[in-house]
Amino acid sequence: MIVSLAAMNRPTGYEPLYTLKPVAPDVWIADGGWIRFYGLPFPTRMTVVRMVDGGVWVHSPIADQGGLAEQVECLGPVRHLIAPNWIHYAWLPDWQRRFPEAETWGSPGVVARSGSRGVTLTFDHELGDAAPHAWTGEIEQRLADSGYHREVVFFHRASRTLILADLIENFERARVPWWTRPLLRLGQVCDPDGRMPRDMAASFRSRPGHLRNVVETMIGWDPERVILAHGRWHDRDGTAELRRAFRGVL
Repeated sequence: MIVSLAAMNRPTGYEPLYTLKPVAPDVWIADGGWIRFYGLPFPTRMTVVRMVDGGVWVHSPIADQGGLAEQVECLGPVRHLIAPNWIHYAWLPDWQRRFPEAETWGSPGVVARSGSRGVTLTFDHELGDAAPHAWTGEIEQRLADSGYHREVVFFHRASRTLILADLIENFERARVPWWTRPLLRLGQVCDPDGRMPRDMAASFRSRPGHLRNVVETMIGWDPERVILAHGRWHDRDGTAELRRAFRGVL
């Protein structure tokens, strides 16, 4: 797998880009430009949560363009930068330099992965299967670990918002280049039935009980909405969308 940050000269369909968009009280998203992964173009998205103490929690930071970091800083002091899985780290060093007082949290495997791509990352903490003291009671979390793919999923309790990175992808046909559509259908990641990517799902075959338990935990949180990093996210009926996306797991 090769991650390239080469941009494409075409809209993503999620404009305006690099602009905070309100999702729920104290929750925002910001859509970014394209990246390439496995040679395919992916639109990007990050999620921002303002915590009860006023501190700001940034999930999967995207490129800092168009004054995005300044917009985030206007919400409150940036205290936490999150790399939720082993491949969502590309712009983290830029945000660390911009907010040196923020604590950085990374999923298991991200340091090794970035190092193999020539990117040196430093983290203050490794994310695990339970929320740390820094956000316990406000944001729940679970580690989905196939041994290959490791992703920490988060649930903002007050807004009932589930925050994912790649555990579900949901690409909209009209918003991706025509030549990618057959590959995305093969990967089972096309709207309106976007699911866990086929290769990722295969990596969990040796741990079906673990994946089922993680999915049951997410359903038990009863989210109203589910934010995804790639493609159309679900602004309502979050629990039903989880049951649909993981119907082969339950």
